[in-house]
Amino acid sequence: MHKQKIVIVGGGFGGIKAALKLARRSDIDLTLICPNEDFRYYPTLFKIVTGASRSAASIPLNEIFKDKDLSIIKSSVISIDRKNKTLVTENNLSVIYDKVIFAIGAITNYFNIEGMEKYSFNIKTQDGAEKLKDHIHSQLLKTKTPDLNYVIVGGGPTGVELAGSLNEYLKYVLKCHSIENTKYHIDVVEAKPYLMPRMSKDVGNKIAKRLKNLGIKVYTNALVQGETADELTINNKPVRTHTVVWTAGIANNPFFKDNGFVLMKNGLVAVDVYLQSEPDIYVIGDNANTPFSGMAQTALRDASFVSKNIVRGIEGKNPVAYKPSRPVSVVPIGKNWAAVNWGKFNFYGFLGLVLRQVADLRGFSEIEPLDKATKQLLSEYTTNESCEVCAINQ
Repeated sequence: MHKQKIVIVGGGFGGIKAALKLARRSDIDLTLICPNEDFRYYPTLFKIVTGASRSAASIPLNEIFKDKDLSIIKSSVISIDRKNKTLVTENNLSVIYDKVIFAIGAITNYFNIEGMEKYSFNIKTQDGAEKLKDHIHSQLLKTKTPDLNYVIVGGGPTGVELAGSLNEYLKYVLKCHSIENTKYHIDVVEAKPYLMPRMSKDVGNKIAKRLKNLGIKVYTNALVQGETADELTINNKPVRTHTVVWTAGIANNPFFKDNGFVLMKNGLVAVDVYLQSEPDIYVIGDNANTPFSGMAQTALRDASFVSKNIVRGIEGKNPVAYKPSRPVSVVPIGKNWAAVNWGKFNFYGFLGLVLRQVADLRGFSEIEPLDKATKQLLSEYTTNESCEVCAINQ
């Protein structure tokens, strides 16, 4: 029996979900190409900064695909030969495909702001999150005082979630280090007129009010112009700081531009109603020009949709057309509070936090059995302090 050679490029939400769907088929020869040995759960990465274990935001691939029939290549794809249906990886492997799914995620975009990439912290990886956490502790050990200003650039989900969590964490860390009667500021800086610009102004204003109630300063219409080792320039005014966290910008992976894909003005790949950029080449999740691209739920939905159509093709059935669906957004800010946007409805408070826990559980259960997903969710409450002073207080 001839097996369809399906190659999935990327190990995020979309890639993992598609692999799990297609690995069930005995008539598919499946290959996953991913540069990492684990799946990173980006919605909880910010928690590593505030003391959570790395396991709260990652699951080893060998656990996810235990007893699954597929090949995993630890590498990145650097080029595609459409005529010969071949992918070339970073370690110079040639991988033949009948159909390929690209789900390689976005990259950080610093908008060419001078000094930003060099001096700011980036928490979009586990190593980046731990680097920021270590910086916070080492500064306290060295100077016995916190930074005067902790500045978070970007008023999207990651930025506001980190701000609420960081406020509580700093209080805990200062107590562990027996540092009292000291002042510091946490600032959230957003270039747009309100926080959470992908959501409604009402939600953004409610989140801003919540942050202000926690003692966090919010600056909107604030343009970051540059950073040095000692200060950040915002709207032509210098702010003294050694702790700037960049959560503001993302851009499509340069792979698509480098390999001649058709891109839209926003830099995302043009796709048809089947999420194909070209025949037998699918682009999903953060890389595709769809209405709700950039959200985890969208990547999961895209993966399920494309997998279903691939199976329909193998079975001789016609493909179905893609119908975008607005995801539910849940953004926690500090303890016992979260903002929820569910279609036309917005609500806030403790119930929102419960829904966030449900959302995280559902996210984990998309890629592993419910018992393991539950264990994974609980790991968010497991601390992992590398600081010896704070470790004693765990």
